[in-house]
Amino acid sequence: MFTPEEPPKACRDCAGVHYYRPSSTLDQSPPLTPALSRQGRGGEKGQGRGQSEGTSGGAARLAPEASAGRSHLSSDRRVNLARALIERNRSAKALKILRPLALNHPDQTDVKFLLGLAASRWSQARGLTDEEREALLDEAIAAFRSILIRRPDLVRVRLELALAFYFKEEDNLAREHFERALVGKPPEALVANVTRLLKVIRARRRWDAWFGFSLAPDTNINAASDAEFIYINGLPFRRGAQGRASSDIGVVGWGGGEYQYPLAEHWRLRSGLNVNHREYKGNRWDQTFLAGYVGPRWLITRDTEMSLLATASQRWWGGSSLNYDYGARLEVEHRVFAGFRLNARAQWSDRKFQQQKFLEGPLMVFSLGARYVLFPTVQVNALVGYQQQDAVSHAWSSAGYWTRMGTNVALPWGFTVGLSAEFRWTDFESGWFPFVPDNSAREDRTRILGVTLLNRAITMFGFSPQVAFSNQVRESNAQLFDFQRNLVEMRWVRQF
Repeated sequence: MFTPEEPPKACRDCAGVHYYRPSSTLDQSPPLTPALSRQGRGGEKGQGRGQSEGTSGGAARLAPEASAGRSHLSSDRRVNLARALIERNRSAKALKILRPLALNHPDQTDVKFLLGLAASRWSQARGLTDEEREALLDEAIAAFRSILIRRPDLVRVRLELALAFYFKEEDNLAREHFERALVGKPPEALVANVTRLLKVIRARRRWDAWFGFSLAPDTNINAASDAEFIYINGLPFRRGAQGRASSDIGVVGWGGGEYQYPLAEHWRLRSGLNVNHREYKGNRWDQTFLAGYVGPRWLITRDTEMSLLATASQRWWGGSSLNYDYGARLEVEHRVFAGFRLNARAQWSDRKFQQQKFLEGPLMVFSLGARYVLFPTVQVNALVGYQQQDAVSHAWSSAGYWTRMGTNVALPWGFTVGLSAEFRWTDFESGWFPFVPDNSAREDRTRILGVTLLNRAITMFGFSPQVAFSNQVRESNAQLFDFQRNLVEMRWVRQF
């Protein structure tokens, strides 16, 4: 038994969590210098993995001693002992101390942080089975996550959460949290290590998958006008109820996956499939969308990549085939700096209809988007685009612009709030009598406002409930083409 060193004073503005100064000793295990793959584990059993080639680093530490009245920090000397054990790569012994402390003092930030740190480091020891490794990483993720629910601004905790996801090879979540943490300006040694890990994530990416479901009460499932009359040459004609707005509660499910096969050092072959289905009572308004793609991905530089994909999609409406598309899509993504990414898309496709042949024709879509993490807890995004649709029927040919802006903010106590606004301007060709009395062009203006509310503290199998509300209004100079729609979705989404 050794006597642990006297702990430093607590960091007063970060719940007791702060950084080590870079260490010159090599027998300590820096928290952001993991091996870069599951092969080549180094060290003795019970020790952490060796440092990856070319990785240098600053270790990080927790300052757990509390000032008077700080209940989230522990004054128990066993916590100091556990910290010292972790520093000496004896994380298994530290876990034996910390697990009962975490049960007895669930509100103490430093106990949960050290528990997560010990579990994450011990998961990289030799001799563990895959099941044991996964269990330790899940324990670490749960510990870090419980801290971020109350304090989403703690950069150090977010870094360790990202690293646990990295070890678990859940790379999308790891990248998301690494980039958010970088915006919090951690020490330079950690920035260098995180940058290397992001490079590894980008290079080793193979599988990606997603799925979800929701209940969706909808006041206008067919996006139809609720106008009672249509006027032709000044005379009113009453519409039948069949074509007017209809409301219902739907069940929505979506999912998909992608695989990237390595062709060369900087080349991958991407292939993917995604599906979305919306089910209502009966099947009149049921909607299904299925899309697939395949093509090369080129890792041009560390921060820039490009993909050229062949695409195909099929859409069903009311249980019957509506239309299908085939074409090509060019995607470019560039990381400007930590937390700021640009992406551009250009797509061409030929659209064919099963019955409505007058709508067939080529479709071109161009878009430019940006995502900016202002702070570890605040993200904003924006998108602008242009679309041109040619059709056999001249009147249905159109050109349009759109822009979308949004933000999401992580708040204390597990709440995340999202806001978004989208505006679309679509102009058709002339020939719209009797919908436009003078037979001129149809002009649509659409506004979509959205709000989402999520509580990260509520989880089931890694998913959290989210409520999303959308208000859609389309104004048109053509009769029967304006509508209003309110859509509520109660979703289950993956968090952390």
